[in-house]
Amino acid sequence: MNKSSEYPGLYKLPVADRVKFVKEFAGLTDEEIKPLLTPGALNLDLANRMIENVVGVMPIPLGIATNFLINGKDRLVPMAIEEPSVVAAASNAARMTRPTGGFHTNSTEPVMIGQIQIVNAPDPYSARFEILAQKEKILTHANKQDPVLLSLNGGARELQVRIIETEMGKMVIAELLVDCRDAMGANAVNTMVEAVAPIVEELSGGRVYLRIISNLAEKRLARAKATFSKEMLGGEDVVTGIVNAYAFAASDPFRCATHNKGIMNGVTAVVLATGNDTRAIEAGAHAYAARFGHYTSLSTWEKTPSGDLVGTLEMPMAVGIVGGATASNPIAKLAVKILGVKTARELGEIICATGLAQNLAALRALSAEGIQRGHMGLHARNIAISVGATGELIDKISAQMVTERKIRVDRAKELLDQYSKS
Repeated sequence: MNKSSEYPGLYKLPVADRVKFVKEFAGLTDEEIKPLLTPGALNLDLANRMIENVVGVMPIPLGIATNFLINGKDRLVPMAIEEPSVVAAASNAARMTRPTGGFHTNSTEPVMIGQIQIVNAPDPYSARFEILAQKEKILTHANKQDPVLLSLNGGARELQVRIIETEMGKMVIAELLVDCRDAMGANAVNTMVEAVAPIVEELSGGRVYLRIISNLAEKRLARAKATFSKEMLGGEDVVTGIVNAYAFAASDPFRCATHNKGIMNGVTAVVLATGNDTRAIEAGAHAYAARFGHYTSLSTWEKTPSGDLVGTLEMPMAVGIVGGATASNPIAKLAVKILGVKTARELGEIICATGLAQNLAALRALSAEGIQRGHMGLHARNIAISVGATGELIDKISAQMVTERKIRVDRAKELLDQYSKS
C-alpha cells in the first residue's frame, strides 16, 4: 500500500492520534512507540552514561513535519525544537512542492577531513614533497586502525598536504580524507590522524601539534532542489519579493545571519531528533557559507521564465545513523526508523530538503505577510504557558493576546488573573 506523508489537519488531532498515524506510516510496533508516549524516555541511568556530571534530562518537544516528497518517496520528518511555527512552516512549504514533484536531492560520498598540524618544519615545501611521496604507507597505516570501517568499503582514501601562512610562521597541514560510510566519523578520523602523526612528523622534520577532524566537511555535501509555482506562493509578486530577499541576504552578512539561521531551524531540528551533532553541523554550515572569504547565503533562489520559483541548497552534512547518541538514545533510534533511511547519505539529503523548506517558509512570510503573523500566534501559547496557564486557558489567553496584538508576559498575567477569578 502506498503511504502518503500528506495529512491536512494533523495538528488538530490529540497527541495519541498523531502517534497512531506515525506508527502506521513508519510500521512501528507497540514496543517501539513507547518512548514517544513515555515522559523521560531517556532515563537517568542511561543519561548518566552518556555525559559527565548528569543531574537530569532536558526535554525538547518532538514534532513531525508532514507532506515531504523527496526523490519520489513520501517521508515523515521528526523535528526536535522548542521554537514555535518551525514544524508547521516546514510542513506547509513541503506541501507546496508536491504539485511540482517535491524535493530532488543528491549528495557526495561521506568523506571527512582529518588534519595534522606540523610547525617548525625547516623546509615546508620539501616536507610537503616527502609526506606525499609516502602517501601509500601513510594511508595503509591509517586503515589498520579501523578494520571494520575498511570491511564496509570505507577508510582513508586520500592524503593532501597544504602550506599555510600564520602569525606563527608557515605551517604544514597534512590532511587525511576518510570515507566514514554511515558514521559521522569523528572517532574513526581522530584515531587515524593520531596514528599517522609520528610518521608525518619524522618525514617533515618539524613538530606535530594538533591531530583532529575538521567540521568544515566540504567533501561531504548534501544538495536539495525544489520548484514552487507562483500560484502556490501567492502570485508572481511574491516570487519577486523572495528573490529580492535572497539577493539581500547573499550580499549583506547582517541579513544573511538570520537568513541562514532560518535554514538551520529546519536542519538542526532534524539533526537533534536523530541524535546527531548539532554543533558540528552548524559550525560546518557557517564556515561553508564563508568559504570564499565573505559570509553569504547557503541557499539560492531564482525566478524561472514562467515566473515560478526554484530554490537550491548545498551544505556540508556530516551525519550518521550508527554510533553515538543515534545508537544509544531511544528517541533518536525511533526518529531514524520513522524517517525510513538506510544510509547516512539518505539522512543528510532529507535534512537538507528540510532546511530548504524552512528557508522558503521564512522568505515567503517575510515577503508576503511579515514574519510575525504566523509565528507570534504560536508564540502567544508559549507566553501563556510561561505565566502558569493550563488546559483551555492556554488557548483562551493566547487567542485574546493575538486579537489584541499584545503578546506580552504582563498581558498574559492580567488575562490569567481575570480568567481565574471568573
